[in-house]
Amino acid sequence: MDLDDPRWQVAGRVADAARRRFPADILAVAVHGPLAHGDDDGGGDAEVDLLLVTYRAGGGPAPSTRRVDGVLVALTVADADGYLRRARTLTPAWPLTADRYVTTVALYDPTGWLRTLRDEHLGRLARARPAEFSTAARDAWYRGWAAHARAARLAEWYETDQALVMLGEARLAAATVSGLLSRTYFRDPGDAVRRTGLAGADMTEVGRVLTGQAEELTARGRPVDGTVDDLLTG
Repeated sequence: MDLDDPRWQVAGRVADAARRRFPADILAVAVHGPLAHGDDDGGGDAEVDLLLVTYRAGGGPAPSTRRVDGVLVALTVADADGYLRRARTLTPAWPLTADRYVTTVALYDPTGWLRTLRDEHLGRLARARPAEFSTAARDAWYRGWAAHARAARLAEWYETDQALVMLGEARLAAATVSGLLSRTYFRDPGDAVRRTGLAGADMTEVGRVLTGQAEELTARGRPVDGTVDDLLTG
C-alpha cells in the first residue's frame, strides 16, 4: 500500500468518513480492482473501487459513484450475509466477479470478515461439480451467440457502430465461457478478452470460437440445442 498514492489517500478518507457517519452499520471496508492488485492494469491511476460491508441490508450509505479530488470512487455497499451468498453462488458471470472475492485489501476489518469471504468462495469452488460450470458456461454461451448474430445482421445493414458494440459483447461472452470451462477468473472484462485471445477477434473468428465452445459443451453433456420440452422443463 503506497500511502503517497492519492488513490489510497482518498480511499482512506472515505473509509474513515463512512465509519464516523455509520458507526453501527459498517462491518468492514475494503478496496478491490486495480488498486488492490497494486497496479493500474485494466483500471487507471485515478480510480478506486471501494466496498463497504454492513451488518444488515439497508445499513450504511447508498451505493454511489463520485469523483473526489480528481479520483473516481465507485462505492459498493453490501450486507454481509447477502454478499457471502453471492460469493457462494456459481453464476455465468463468475469469471468476471470472482476476483473481488479473493483479492480485496482491507482498510477496516476488525473481525476478519474478508478472510471469511475469501474462504467461503474458495470452498464453494472446491465443492463445485464440473456440470455446474458447464451449465453456467452454456448460459453465457447463449448471450454470446445472440450478440454475435445481432452483430452480423447489423453489419449486413451497414450499421457499423452498432455492429461493433454487439461484437464487443460477443467477445466478452465468449471469453466468459472460456473462463467457466477452464475454471479461470479474470480481473475485469479487458483482462478477459485479452487473456483468451479475443481482444482483436473479428466477426468470423468470434463465430469460430463460439462454434467450438458449442461442440465442447455438447461433449460435456450440456448441449446448447434442445427440444421444446427441454425449454419448458429447464
